[in-house]
Amino acid sequence: MLDRDGPVPIYVQIADAIQEQIISGRLRAGEAVPSEAALEAKFGVARTTARNVVRELRKRQLVHTIQGEGTYVGPIGVPRMRQTRALYLEIAWDIAARIRRGEFRPRRSISSEKTLMLRHGVAKVTVRKAVAHLREQGWVFTVPYRGTYVNEPEKWPANKGT
Repeated sequence: MLDRDGPVPIYVQIADAIQEQIISGRLRAGEAVPSEAALEAKFGVARTTARNVVRELRKRQLVHTIQGEGTYVGPIGVPRMRQTRALYLEIAWDIAARIRRGEFRPRRSISSEKTLMLRHGVAKVTVRKAVAHLREQGWVFTVPYRGTYVNEPEKWPANKGT
């Protein structure tokens, strides 16, 4: 998909791909553009390259960025499409489901922050919020400087949800 050896910079190629999604309607006005972390994971690029992609899309006047919230298709003022559930809760639900399926076993660590960031295409703060939610619910416990581990099943929430 990307020509890493060609004359067109990688960030321009990725911006072109996102522009095509906008033109074709796969990304609609008000919809969130993939986060920098998601671009990193999807295209295997550095954070700087991902930032340049967003900068290029803004330069083309295809998107706008709201500090602390994300980048959205269209000019400032276009109503943003909201998710029905917070992203950190979606991640927490995914991890809890993996615990229930036995992918993460009791007294064994869950995936690292970096792995979860790449898997879900989110920032570190979102992963930390998801893990904090799991901790509050009783799914996991954290040992400082060691990691986060799955609790024994009797400590899991009674309804088995997040």
